[in-house]
Amino acid sequence: MADAVGATMPVVCTMLRRERARSLVRAAFPRRRAQLVPVRTRDELVQALTTQLVDAVIVDGGFGEDLGRVLPLAEDFPSAPFFLVTAMLPNDAPLVGRAVECGCADVLIEGIDDASARLLIQHRGFSQRFDRALSNPPPVLGLVTPLQLQVWRGLVRRAGRPVRTEQVAKEQGMSREHLSRSFANGTAPTLKRVIDLVRVLAAAELAKNPGFDVRDVAEVLGFASSSHLSGTTQRLVGAKASSLSRLRTVDLLDRFVQQQAEAEAEAETDAEGLDGDPGGGGGLS
Repeated sequence: MADAVGATMPVVCTMLRRERARSLVRAAFPRRRAQLVPVRTRDELVQALTTQLVDAVIVDGGFGEDLGRVLPLAEDFPSAPFFLVTAMLPNDAPLVGRAVECGCADVLIEGIDDASARLLIQHRGFSQRFDRALSNPPPVLGLVTPLQLQVWRGLVRRAGRPVRTEQVAKEQGMSREHLSRSFANGTAPTLKRVIDLVRVLAAAELAKNPGFDVRDVAEVLGFASSSHLSGTTQRLVGAKASSLSRLRTVDLLDRFVQQQAEAEAEAETDAEGLDGDPGGGGGLS
């Protein structure tokens, strides 16, 4: 199966005014290398950040007075690193200093960083950082077969974006039923639970952004509603969605394993009840 399974194009918000900055971005992200979302104002940028999963933001140093209101957003949305594009002239020094002070990830210098801009941005973008952190499934999940590893990595590359089991099965070249049976092998959780787990792990990372509330996180990751996100979180890790910002990945994994063990124990108890009592009466009599 191709390595592109589960891959998604990075989403990059651009706030550009000068043609030189536009040229740098066009060279860095030619067609089908990224989904570019142009914005013109601070409000449009906030709207984009809170309605879709944005990997990075590129801001033109020549945008004018609005920069003073835009750059501080880097601290509110650290999951989407901000990059400042500038010619790095002597009079740009205060602007660069302000960008660093506000938490911008890097400064792209026109004429110097043009060739490397895409790699610099993608490497620090949310999706790639999420992928690097979780490319190898945590041992506690028991995902060890080639199929399990391939499916897990395809899900992680999506960085929490919604995906249906039918789509995953199509990528693996098998039916949904065959994939579900083959995936839940040994002590591994079901495919549906693993899909939801990856999405909750992404939600927890996004919830740590000061600029997001639970409703925003649900919107960005494509949950039907904040209640849907809360219900999924409660079912998988026994915690409210509002607590995600305080929980580490290791905490969520421990809770996930505990919830699964409790669910399996409950299922075994129910099965024993259906086997009948010592007197031979059926459990459903």
